[in-house]
Amino acid sequence: MSKRSLNGTDFSAMVLAGAAQLQQHAEHVNSLNVFPVPDGDTGTNMNLTMTAGVAELTRSGGSGGVGSRAAVLSKGLLMGARGNSGVILSQLFRGFSRYSASYEELNTIQFASALQSGVDTAYKAVVKPVEGTILTVAKEAAKHAVHYARRTTDIVELMTEVLAKAKEALAHTPEQLPVLKQVGVVDSGGQGLVYIYQGFFDYLSNNIHAAAPFTEARGQAFGSEARTESHPVFKTVPEAPGSAQSRLETEDIEFLYDMEFFINRQLGDAKGTRFDENQFRQALAVNGDSIIVIADDEVIKVHVHSKAPGEVLNLALRYGEITQIHILNMREQHRDLLSAGMDIAPAPEVFAEIPAEKAWVAEPAVQPADEMAPYGFIAVASGQGIADIFTSLGVDAVLSGGQTMNPSTEDFVNAINSISAQHVFVLPNNSNIVLAAQQARDLLEGERSVTVIPSKSIPQGIAAAFAFQEEESVQINTDSMLAAVGHVKTGQVTYAVRDTHFDDLEIKAGHYIGIEDSKIVSTEEGLLQTCESLLQKMLVSGDEILTILTGEEASKDDTLLLSNWLKENYPDAEVEVHEGGQPIYYYLFSVES
Repeated sequence: MSKRSLNGTDFSAMVLAGAAQLQQHAEHVNSLNVFPVPDGDTGTNMNLTMTAGVAELTRSGGSGGVGSRAAVLSKGLLMGARGNSGVILSQLFRGFSRYSASYEELNTIQFASALQSGVDTAYKAVVKPVEGTILTVAKEAAKHAVHYARRTTDIVELMTEVLAKAKEALAHTPEQLPVLKQVGVVDSGGQGLVYIYQGFFDYLSNNIHAAAPFTEARGQAFGSEARTESHPVFKTVPEAPGSAQSRLETEDIEFLYDMEFFINRQLGDAKGTRFDENQFRQALAVNGDSIIVIADDEVIKVHVHSKAPGEVLNLALRYGEITQIHILNMREQHRDLLSAGMDIAPAPEVFAEIPAEKAWVAEPAVQPADEMAPYGFIAVASGQGIADIFTSLGVDAVLSGGQTMNPSTEDFVNAINSISAQHVFVLPNNSNIVLAAQQARDLLEGERSVTVIPSKSIPQGIAAAFAFQEEESVQINTDSMLAAVGHVKTGQVTYAVRDTHFDDLEIKAGHYIGIEDSKIVSTEEGLLQTCESLLQKMLVSGDEILTILTGEEASKDDTLLLSNWLKENYPDAEVEVHEGGQPIYYYLFSVES
């Protein structure tokens, strides 16, 4: 079949088809992780990011042209973005949305230009773009689309070319990134994008029913059930026994109306009115809390818990036409839950279930600056012991997450807004989480003062927290923490999930591997032999400070043997052992000179 333009209905359907393709192949995307470690998560991150976008698109009611639907999808992707691949995916669609905002339908030239706008936006979002990744696949596909769109008026034919070029670009990624060629895989993020484009093509060429693959059962089969325990949650308040809802009096819910809506700044009598985001938030805070405002030139997304919904809507109408209004009475929900004997609210029916959170910290109402603490801290940690270490160092909120489950942009936004501090420092503690933290910072620019310290490991994050001085300025603290991060060497010990050849190492599935910073440097059949080989490379002078964080699978006997080996071979080293409780990694090592 042929199609001369892409309307809103087709756009929504092809997005759902793309999300379905990605969901079905997410494990394959995970398996393309360069390191043969058991925590490859690119597929999971892209799947959960796409799920958040699709859920937002579905909640909107599925009306409007391409521009309005792309805007809704973009907002969902932006807030739900997880990991570097998820953030880049959200930026690709953010640029697409910006270009298509004023269009009800897109012809081939406009569709190609929207793809190119997405690439431009994504490249700007990454400080040091690396070729041979999802960025390259998107760039080559968009570039070809712009060229080919001059030769056809058929959207289906154009999408055929886009998909073919994306596959070609993906096949060339090992030539651009030597590490991919070395281990014999293509780029995982690029593969995920190809699956999404495959779904686009499948719908456009066959007009398939896109929503069918998305069911609650499918969501539980991948990306939720097995990973719920590591989903990001706030861990600042311990859980109390008994029903969470039964411990709350219905009348204690002060801001009872849970409101979510969009303000279309291009429509209504207030079109073109200047929008002061900070002033708007302060006005919402008079009778509300849990405030999230995401604004761009065309659309403002608003979430607020308020006791005066009429005043909120009147305030919103000053800036444009209100669309996609959702208002829930939380007292009514609470009474229904109590009468039904339920502990928690039922999860919304979304196409791919996002893991439920175990706890939540509400966002406080905006406070005057002189009533706020000068500094606040957020850290990401995996393992109760590590979370406790950060708490003991003065961290206000610990997001539970790490390599196996990356916090989303929205997780960071909510965490930042939960802290009553004039300036908030964020420690991502994982290279795959830094972009999401930075995206949250950018979303809150002008409203909250936030610095992301790009810590890429737990030891780096701990060193940064140690370097902080309450009495110093933001800049001095930032410089001190960055310097501390640079002085730490990180070691990790886990096991290999597949056979591979990496540098000069022959790695066998099931054997242990030792990673120094971001490079595999040792592999042995035995755990202790791997630890010893790794530490011999990390302890250069022999008198360094070594901190050992034991994982949930590390035995006390192995740890004792390792400690005795260190005493015998490195008597001048200062060694501390702490129970970290992290999954996947038997030991984390931190070495400081």
